[in-house]
Formats: sequence, structure tokens, C-alpha cells
Amino acid sequence: MDNNTYIVSARKYRPTTFRSVVGQQTLTHTLKTAISSGRLAHAYLFCGPRGVGKTTCARIFAKTINCLNPTADGEACNECESCRAFNENRSFNITELDAASNNSVDNIRGINEQVRIPPQTGRYRVFIIDEVHMLSTGAFNAFLKTLEEPPEYVIFILATTEKHKIIPTILSRCQIYDFTRITVPDMVQQLEYICQQENVQAEPAALNVIAQKADGAMRDALSIFDQVTAATQGNITYRAAIDNLNVLDYDYYFRLVDAFLAGDVPTALLIYKEVRDAGFDSQLFINGLAQHLRDLMMASNAQTLPLLEMNDDVAQRYHQQSSQLVAGFYYRALDLCNSCDLNYRTASSKLLHVELTLIKLCQIYHPTPLPAQPAATPSGIAKIAPASPQAAPAPAAPAPKAAAPTAAPAATPAPKAAAPAPAPTPAPQVAAPVAAAPAPKPAARPLRTTGTKRILINAAPGASKPAAAEPAATPAPTATVAAAPFTEQQMLDAWDAYIKANPQEQVIINTMLMAKPQKVDDTHYQIFVENQAQVEFIDNNKEKIMTHLRHAVGNDNLMLDVKIAEHTSERRIWTPREVADDMAQRYPKFKEFVKEFNLSLA
Repeated sequence: MDNNTYIVSARKYRPTTFRSVVGQQTLTHTLKTAISSGRLAHAYLFCGPRGVGKTTCARIFAKTINCLNPTADGEACNECESCRAFNENRSFNITELDAASNNSVDNIRGINEQVRIPPQTGRYRVFIIDEVHMLSTGAFNAFLKTLEEPPEYVIFILATTEKHKIIPTILSRCQIYDFTRITVPDMVQQLEYICQQENVQAEPAALNVIAQKADGAMRDALSIFDQVTAATQGNITYRAAIDNLNVLDYDYYFRLVDAFLAGDVPTALLIYKEVRDAGFDSQLFINGLAQHLRDLMMASNAQTLPLLEMNDDVAQRYHQQSSQLVAGFYYRALDLCNSCDLNYRTASSKLLHVELTLIKLCQIYHPTPLPAQPAATPSGIAKIAPASPQAAPAPAAPAPKAAAPTAAPAATPAPKAAAPAPAPTPAPQVAAPVAAAPAPKPAARPLRTTGTKRILINAAPGASKPAAAEPAATPAPTATVAAAPFTEQQMLDAWDAYIKANPQEQVIINTMLMAKPQKVDDTHYQIFVENQAQVEFIDNNKEKIMTHLRHAVGNDNLMLDVKIAEHTSERRIWTPREVADDMAQRYPKFKEFVKEFNLSLA
């Protein structure tokens, strides 16, 4: 096509009839009904976001009410003299004013003078004032009388994107029509029509990206469409669309959620590195991840499925991944993403801030350390497996570190030289596997730990070679996530047990004494604290607390939210006696402190 005759799509495909307006069917039907019934107001206010058709509908309305031969369904005929004059931009019955640059009292006085002149052809003189909220206060006041009582042949149509800036006396004189954002499916349908007219090849996923980028504005969608069409020479692919529009491919997010499900922290961090290497902003990435998790949550329920604004192929992929997740995951993951976004700008190390969020997301399904895991050895270090049952019997040596203290009854004690170093107190669940391996083990000297492996030295003569020297050991079945049901009382008992077991952590214990877990659902609890400082105390120790609670109730899916309590009662100033009584009630040692220093209230 010749460059001199090229017209941008936003102008070339601007609607000229009510039926061609995209996404505003209810509103256009109301306007057509008013025209066909002759119930026309003297002032209208069209308000809504940019690019949704406010000024376009005002022009169509002005043309239709002046049409000499309107159709049966309330459309202009486009054949009479009035319609031809409007289509050729030579109609004197329609006056447009841009209030953004003509916002003074003198401009409004000029309109007041023009109102006195009746139409030469047609029935109405229509004044369209765009961006009317930009008028000055004086201009609004000068306009009030004319707007309230114009001549019967005058109709005002005001358009604005910010209705709240218009003074109430103007609003009360107008019929108000609220234009809505245009949905993604409606925009995709219009873009497909334009592709057919322009002989442009476009993938549905690419048009979906353009529609989502437009954020409800059809004019923006057409401008983006022209940009991508020019860059791809009329062959719009999904890859070309996201490259030209700097949109992050949703495939990154699908891979990230797979990593969260597997608890694969290295993979999640490497995917984030790919995103940064591609030049995307980290805050844009974390917001996109939150949007992806929100879409997964919508796809998981048939009732919320219509809230997904995407084509069927992509929606099906979201539905497949959402079937692997539970509701508790969405709530915790969205909360982490929201906290990351809120604190991003104030973080000293933004890279570490985002990476820490990804690590926490990986730990939702796989909290570390897992209490049920035997011998939590670092990655890359071989474990020592029990000797083969066919090996010659030998006196059993104490198991290294992670073995239970009740191992192998009636075993001959090993020599003193073979005694291992004192082992930490084992978890209560570790003693259970002992009965599964009653075979005696060869006597051995303690394990010597090196930087990358553990070596068994000076084994007894004739003992078989330890099988666990092979690095590719099969993971124990106890590494699976525990999900035993538990009661609310068990949760409260576990909470109190942590308080009793950690008296040295005075600050966090005082906070926990004042807050008790409240049940939300089977695995979701919440506590209410007094202020933000207490929220930070709990968050700083949350990993340790959650490890204890999950182990105590036997369920690794347990989640705990910390919120600040909303005080409905009016705050009042306490007397010194009330303060002292409250301190004595909350802190048992307060009375001893008062007695020891012989304190009293003045």
C-alpha cells in the first residue's frame, strides 16, 4: 500500500454506526431506544476509561438524531444530506470542542453565543465537549445556565475520563452513561476482523497478547496492532508479539510453578536469571508471577473460570496446571508475591529480595528441614547404608549421629576407641525405622568427615564393604510430605509446647503468649497481634516455629498467617494502676521485680 494513503487502524476502522461499536452493546441499545422513541435529553455525560468509544458514540449519536431517514433499528441511513455532510466533515449542526485546550470562560461564552443560532438543515444542533473535566471553575459556572435551559434544538454531549473532577451542579443536569472497559475476547474478535480486511496473518495467542496489553482500550489495541504488523510485515506470531511489546512469556511462569511443586530451588533461581538476562525488570517479573498465580486460582474453579481473559488454548493449559495445586498454596503464594512487591523499592538488595521470595515459594510444599527425614545430610555427601544381611555377624557399633539411641538390643558393646562423638538429641520419629533393619552391623571406628564426602575407616577384618559408599542411593520413603489430619486442640497444644521449650526467647515468647492460633480451615490458621513490630518478631522466627508446629501435628501443609488486630472499641488512656495490673497479669515475674526493688505507685 502507498505510504501517502496509509491510514492508521484506529481511524480507518473507527465505528460509524451503533452496531459497529465494540464492547458497549448495552449502552448503544439504550441510546438507539431513546432515539427511536423520541425521548432525548438536552445534556448527556459519557464517562469511562480512555479508548472505549465515548467520543465515537457521541458522534454517532449526533449523526443519528439528525438523520432524515433513520432505519427501523435506530441507525442512521448514511444516504441523506445530513448524513453525507457529517461523513464528509462539513456539517454545521455538530460542533466539537476540546476542553483540554479551550477551558477558559471566554471559550464557554463563545458556545453560549452559538447556541442562539438554530440548525439550517436537520433538527438539532449538537455540541460535543471532550475532556470536559479540564474546564476551569469559572468556565463551569458560566456554562451552568446554558446547560440547564438550552433551546429545544440544542443537545450537549460531554465526555470525560475523570467524572469525579466534574462539579455536582454539572452532573445533576446531565444523563450519565458509564462506558466500561472492553473485554479481551471482544478486542480479539475485532482484531481478527481487521486481519481479514488487511490480509494479515496472525496467531490467536498473539492477538490475545495485544488485547491484554491494551488493558481494555480498543484504540490502544489498534495502535499496538499497527506497531506489531509493521514489525512483522503482516505475519504476526506469538513470539514476534511478545518480543516487540516487551512482554514476558508466560512459559517462564509455568516452569516456575512446576519448580515450586517440586521444591526445586536451583531451577527456580535459574529461571529468574533467564528473565533478568532477557532484560526484564524484576518488579515486572514478580507482578507477572502474581498475575499468573491469580489466573491459576481462577482456572481451578468452574465458577471463577469466566474471570480468565484469554483464549481457550491458553486457558486449558492453566486449568491443567491448576489441577496439581491446592487452595492453600494460592493464598500463601499470592501473599508472598504481594509482600515482595510492596517491599521491593525499599530493599537494599533487590536481587536477593526476589530470590528469597522464590525460595519461600519453593518451600510451601517442601518445607525444610523435614522432621521426618532420616539423617539430613548435605547435598553431594554420600550416606552410609547398613551392611548386607549375608555378612558375618559382628558386634554392633553405635550408629553414627542420626541413629536412634535404642538400636540393636543385646548387642556387645564396642571398644571405647570406637565410641562416636556425642550425637544431638534425635527427633521422636527417627526411632521408628530401627525395627525394619535388625541385621547386626560390623564394628567400625567413627566417621571422619571431609569437605565433600564421609569415609568409613579401619573397618573390622572380614566385614563386607558398606553399600552406602555409592553416591546414587535411593531416597528413603520418609521424605514424602506428611499430611496427617489434626484438630484445633492439637494445634494449640503444639503452640504451647513451643512456648515452654524456648523460655530463652523472651521477646517472641511474650508475643506468642498474647496471640493464639485461630482456625481458618483444616490446614490454615491465623493469629492476631497488636502492632507491626510483633508481626516482624513472628516473621523473623517463622521458619523455626512452623517446623516445630508441622512436626508436632504431623502435617507439612500447615500454614500460619500473622495479622494486626483491628480494635473496634474506642481507645482510652489507662491509669498507672491499670498499667501496673496489666503488666502483672501478662508478665508473671513483674510482681517479683516490684517486690525486689520495693517499688510502689506514687
